[in-house]
Amino acid sequence: MSLKTDSPEKGRIKIKTADLFDLSHTLAAAYLARSVYPWEVLKDIKDAIISIGNSLPKDEYDNISENVWVHKTAKIAPTAFIGSPTIIGAETEVRHCAFIRESALIGSRCVIGNSVEIKNAILFDNVEAPHFNYVGDSVLGYRSHMGAGAVTSNVKSDKTPVVVKCGGINIETGSIKCGAFLGDYAEVGCNCVLNPGTVIGRNTIVYPTACVRGVIPENSICKTGSVTVEERVRDK
Repeated sequence: MSLKTDSPEKGRIKIKTADLFDLSHTLAAAYLARSVYPWEVLKDIKDAIISIGNSLPKDEYDNISENVWVHKTAKIAPTAFIGSPTIIGAETEVRHCAFIRESALIGSRCVIGNSVEIKNAILFDNVEAPHFNYVGDSVLGYRSHMGAGAVTSNVKSDKTPVVVKCGGINIETGSIKCGAFLGDYAEVGCNCVLNPGTVIGRNTIVYPTACVRGVIPENSICKTGSVTVEERVRDK
C-alpha cells in the first residue's frame, strides 16, 4: 500500500517533524516548522540555508567564503573542507579531513569528526558524528549521536524513489535521494547502516552493526536483524 505525503491516514504514525524534533534547538526552526514530514525539507534546503545565513548577526558569524558562515567560537581544523552553502554554529568542532560538501546546516556544540562527509543535511545542536560517518540527505535531531562508521544510505540500489516503510505501509517521499531522520536523543551504534528512508524515533538506541530500514518507534532498542524492543526509558 502506498500513501502520498498528503494522506490523512498517516496522522496515526509518529514520523512527523513535530514528533521527532524539538525545534528550539536549530537555526532552521521556522523552515522545519513549515514541513509536516521531515523529508519534505530536503528539496529546498540549499535556498533555506542561504536565507538563514544572510540573516545571521555579523558580530557572531564570519562569512568565510560565499554562502559559508562559521560562528566565531567554532573550531575548524585546517584540513577540513567546507563547501557552499554551509552554516556552522557556536562551539562546534570540525575535525581534520572532514568533508562538508554542500547544503549543510550544523548547529551549536556539534562534533564533526575525521573523515566525516556531510551533504544536504540539517544537524540540530549537540549532534555528534565523530568518526568516519556519512550523513547525506538527512536530518539529525538534538543530541543524536552516530557511532564510529555509522552511515546514512540515501539512494536505493535500483535508483527508484525512496519510500518510508512503516507497518506494511509504504509512504512516498517523491525523492530518489533520501537518507535518515534521527529523532532527538537517538543513539546509532558503530558500523550501522541506515537504509534510505529510515526514521529513528526519539530516545531510541540502535545496536552496533545493525542494518535498519523503515520506522523504529521512539523509546525503543533496535537490535541486529531489526528486532525492536519498545519502551526504553532514558535516564535524565
